[in-house]
Formats: sequence, C-alpha cells, structure tokens
Amino acid sequence: MIKRFVVVMVCWATVLTVGVVAGQGRADAARCPDVEVMFARGTVETAPPVGLTGLAFSDALRRDLPGKSVSVWGVPYKATARFSDRRYVAQTAIDGINMIQQRMTRIAAACPHTSIVLGGYSQGAVVTTYATSSTRLRLPERYERQLTGLPQVLPRSVADHVAAVILLGAPSDRWMRDVGTPPLRVGIPYRSKTYRYCIPGDTICNGAGVGRPNALHVLYGPGPVSDAAAHFAAQRIR
Repeated sequence: MIKRFVVVMVCWATVLTVGVVAGQGRADAARCPDVEVMFARGTVETAPPVGLTGLAFSDALRRDLPGKSVSVWGVPYKATARFSDRRYVAQTAIDGINMIQQRMTRIAAACPHTSIVLGGYSQGAVVTTYATSSTRLRLPERYERQLTGLPQVLPRSVADHVAAVILLGAPSDRWMRDVGTPPLRVGIPYRSKTYRYCIPGDTICNGAGVGRPNALHVLYGPGPVSDAAAHFAAQRIR
C-alpha cells in the first residue's frame, strides 16, 4: 500500500509539473497573466519550489478558470527541516516572506489587472501568513539581533490586488507558541478572502503540542482539499 501511494504521488507530481510549466509559458508570453499564484511549499516538500501541494492547488485552480491565464510562482525559500537551529529557520522564513512581498509589490505595479492568489502549506503557510501581516513581525530579542531583513507591512494598495489567500495545514497557535514564535494572524485587508483548512486530527494545526507531523498532515495535495481551496479562490476571481 505504501509503495503504491508513493508511485501515485510521483505520477501526480510529474503530471502537475508539466501543467504548471505550460501555464507559466503562456503567462510569460502575455507578460501579465490573468492570475498569478504565489505558493510557498511545506518543509522539504517534493517538487520544489512550488511543492506537490502547490502544484495540486494550481492545477485545480486552472481547471476552475477556463480561458484565463494562470501563472504559478513557487517561493524559492529553503523550507528547511533544520529545526534544531532556530535562528537559521527564522532567517530562511524571513527570506521567504521578503520574496513574497517583493513579488506582490512588483506584480501589483506592473500588472494592475492581474489577480494575485497567495498560498502556502505547513511551513509555507507560516511564511505566507506573515507576508500579509498588518503589524511588523516581532521575534524574541535574542533572535532579532541575529536576523537580517525583518519584513515590513505592505501598503493597502498592494493588498487590494490579492484575490485570495490559501493556507493549508498551518500550525496552530499552540504549536507556534511552543516553538517560541508569534501566532499566525492574517492581515486585516486579507481576512475576508482567506481560506484556512486543517484536516481533522492533523497534529500540526489542530491545537496539539509541538511535535512531528502525523500521517494526516501529508494529505493536502491532490484531492478534495486542494479542489475546495481552488474553488474558493476561483469564486473571488471570476
């Protein structure tokens, strides 16, 4: 059963990667796509930089938006599993936040009619949420002294270009508190267009104490969750 599951996932990754690459080609030719998906993958997730979950979501979104060009950009941050080095993890997350914010600002200015869809899975949902924050990210002083490029709050004029924010398997407040980082709070301009989903029993997002993810945490890829998330985003773009 496990071997069969792995084979299915690899096949999905191959099919979806081809779809995303084709979509990116169409978007680049048009310069400004109808939709720009910016997705941050989960910890060491396969199919970087988008990740298998991001590929499944973007493929589902493309099916829900026939006739529209959908460009997909995977946040090229580390998505590291070096959790024993908290300073390193924090810096790589900050780098990812800045990448998202810089691209949002650039797309909003260069392509004012493009609908931006932000997305993230697991660790990627942390990075995406912090990118939308309405307040400056504050970390314990001992970490802030060692970190560079702490992100700023984006202006409302940029937020207005975001059609949807998709957060899948985002760590709970308790999980974030246990690891000593601020809770996840989507910024005010984004809250009404945010889809946040936690599979019941997923110990990363259901309020359990910090620990390794269970088997449920890897079920946000191809299937009903990514389909529902895509439908949510599509309704805000049509």
